[in-house]
Amino acid sequence: MERRIRVFVVEDQPAVLAAQVRLLETSPAVELVGTACSGEEALRLAPPALPQVVLCDLGLPGIDGIETTRRLRRLAPPPEVLILTVFEEEERVLAAIRAGAAGYLLKGAALPRVVEGIQDVCAGGTVIQPSLARVLLRHFGSPNVVQQPGSSLTPRETEILQIIGKGLTNREAAEVLGLSRATVRTHLEHIYGKLEVTNRVEAVAEGIRQGLIDA
Repeated sequence: MERRIRVFVVEDQPAVLAAQVRLLETSPAVELVGTACSGEEALRLAPPALPQVVLCDLGLPGIDGIETTRRLRRLAPPPEVLILTVFEEEERVLAAIRAGAAGYLLKGAALPRVVEGIQDVCAGGTVIQPSLARVLLRHFGSPNVVQQPGSSLTPRETEILQIIGKGLTNREAAEVLGLSRATVRTHLEHIYGKLEVTNRVEAVAEGIRQGLIDA
C-alpha cells in the first residue's frame, strides 16, 4: 500500500472546515495531520505537523491565503500548497501561484478530484482549471505568437497539452486517452522540457501563446 499523504487544512469557516475534514477522513490516500482557522494559526501549527500538502483558503482573516502560502513555502521542508477557492477569485489565485502555490481546487469539489489534486502536487505537478486560462494570458504575455510549422511537440504531446488545458487531472487524461497515469506523467515531463517550462500553469500559458491551445 502506498504511504498516505500528510495533509493540513486551513479554512476560517467552521462549517466548511468540518465538511472538508469529513471528506478527507474518508480517503485511504490521505492522512489529515492538522487544521487551522487563520493564517497565523496555520503558521504556528503546520510546521510541527510536517504536512506534505496544505489546502489553504484565500479569504483568511489577518494574514491572508496569499501571504500564508508565501510563508509556508519558506518552511524546511516546504509543503506544497493547494488554494481552496471559488471562480470569482482568479486574480487572487494567480497571486497565490506567484507566491508559490502549486495550483487550486474549487470549494465543493468531489473527493476523487481533491485527492487527485493532492496526489498530483505531491508528485511535483500543478493543478489548474480552464477558467484560469485568460488570466494566465495576461500574466505570462501576449497570445499573438503563433505556432511554428515545425512544433517540437508530437501529436500525442499536443493532445495531452490540450487536455490539461481543459483542467483534466492526470487520471482523467489517462482515462480519456486510454493510457496509464505513468505514461501521461512521462509525456508531461517531455512537454515541460520542450516548452522550457516547469509546471502545468506555465505549460498551458505557453501552449496558448503558440496556438496549441484555444484561449
